Amino acid sequence: MLTSILTWIWVGSAVLLIITVLLHSPKGDGMGGLAASGGSMFTSARSAEQTLNRITWTLLLVFLSLAVVLSAGWLG
Repeated sequence: MLTSILTWIWVGSAVLLIITVLLHSPKGDGMGGLAASGGSMFTSARSAEQTLNRITWTLLLVFLSLAVVLSAGWLG
């Protein structure tokens, strides 16, 4: 029972991790950087990016921890 609950949490964290990684803004501007010179001066976008970073790292920690616990067979 516990194994199936943790498996569902593991799958859910994997899906949420994929979504949060896709929500991140690209680090390299590419060709768009030529036209948008002042796009990063808003503090609300910066705090949103920091919050998204924290959520992503937390989901990564949950995903990797559950992957180790479930694959090691420590739950029986």
